Amino acid sequence: MRRHRQAKIVATVGPASSSPQTLRALFDAGVDVFRLNFSHGTQADHRERLQAIRAMEREVGRPIGVLLDLQGPKLRIGTFADGPITLSAGERFTLDLQRELPGSQRRVALPHPEIFAALRPGSELLIDDGRVRLRVVACDAQHADTEVLVGGTVSERKGVNVPDVLLPLSALTPKDLADLDFGLSLGVDWVAMSFVQQPQDVEQLREIVQGRAGIMAKLEKPLAIHHLDEIVERCDALMVARGDLGVELPAEAVPPIQRRIVRACRRAGKPVIVATQMLESMVSSPVPTRAEASDVATAIYDGADAVMLSAESASGRYPVEAVRMMDRIIRTAEDDPHHRQALDASHTPARAERGDAIGCATRRVAALLDVAAIAAFTSTGASALRMARERPRAPILGLTPNESTARRLPLAWGVHAVACGAVSDQADMAERACAIAREQGFAQVGQTVVVTAGMPFGTPGTTNLLRIAQVE
Repeated sequence: MRRHRQAKIVATVGPASSSPQTLRALFDAGVDVFRLNFSHGTQADHRERLQAIRAMEREVGRPIGVLLDLQGPKLRIGTFADGPITLSAGERFTLDLQRELPGSQRRVALPHPEIFAALRPGSELLIDDGRVRLRVVACDAQHADTEVLVGGTVSERKGVNVPDVLLPLSALTPKDLADLDFGLSLGVDWVAMSFVQQPQDVEQLREIVQGRAGIMAKLEKPLAIHHLDEIVERCDALMVARGDLGVELPAEAVPPIQRRIVRACRRAGKPVIVATQMLESMVSSPVPTRAEASDVATAIYDGADAVMLSAESASGRYPVEAVRMMDRIIRTAEDDPHHRQALDASHTPARAERGDAIGCATRRVAALLDVAAIAAFTSTGASALRMARERPRAPILGLTPNESTARRLPLAWGVHAVACGAVSDQADMAERACAIAREQGFAQVGQTVVVTAGMPFGTPGTTNLLRIAQVE
């Protein structure tokens, strides 16, 4: 089943989309990668959903990606003795470690010693997604006296954000480690790490995963943006997680940062997802707002590999309609001549490496000859990603003998993944590429296919061959 668009759709699976029938409807509507959000649901729930996705994959005969999204550390205040309180600007309010003592109008527990270890006078604390803002006046290892900058109602166990402070805690909690082990045992294709603060966080996850899944860094902390290029270098893909990023940064700062992240990923040839509240109104409405449609289209014009649905598909009333709408927005944006102009204008030069040279040459050849498809033979997926980095006009066939690679590639821009047997020589390679392009609906007899591969065959990192073939 060919998608008539280049950018991909990631959809979160939840109570509204867990049945095999709904999952199939979501796939038919356009989902390329399904996200399992381990912030919600039990491991048993996620096992059942993954099994249903794999059963559907066998039925449709096309690789489908599954993304495990780890919860990450959740920082929350304690309880209140008499229910919610209301804070006013200018008031003093204290946070401390006395978790056994219910909160009052003057104080509440914050049972996270790592926060107090990092706070300094002048640091800000954001409660309930930034609805209430506090500034630290004085602090030590046990408590923080604050002044209320922005008041509001505070109820128990609300989340706390600490912007621009490097917290001395691991991005992997005990729950994350248990969920990670569980997900890897099931065979997930991607693992997303929440609340990445620095490149070392990504390295910690990579040491555990050991190549069993692709590593995705979720950028939702302003501190991570200071280390953007290093994080991009160390991970396999990124997600622009605009929810928490928008809490810790002014709203007007998020769009330029989103664009900066997308461009950094495009330079490096790493897939990037733009996520959070893309079609938020479709949680309860069958149509999005015009602003939401423009938001999705903007990500497409910037060249993002994928856009993501969260609550829209996980718990909303119109999950299938949300996917269909996203698919239409993407295709309409990509059909706009200005889309190609924007991609070409934002294209960055290839690196002086053999693989990048082949990718650059393939892009030029595909444009000059108006080829039907580009066939990239790849064992690890790297060759297909190099083609995707170039954002060519022709669709990319990622042909691989490895099932795990085939399941990771649906995240990448323009790549149609196909699991196929290994090739034996150049003649077999060209014949196989043309046959698959014809069978998959990308080329007809007489049309041209550009084929890339590495010699010797099956050796990772050896992309050094470009061949022009004609479909017979």
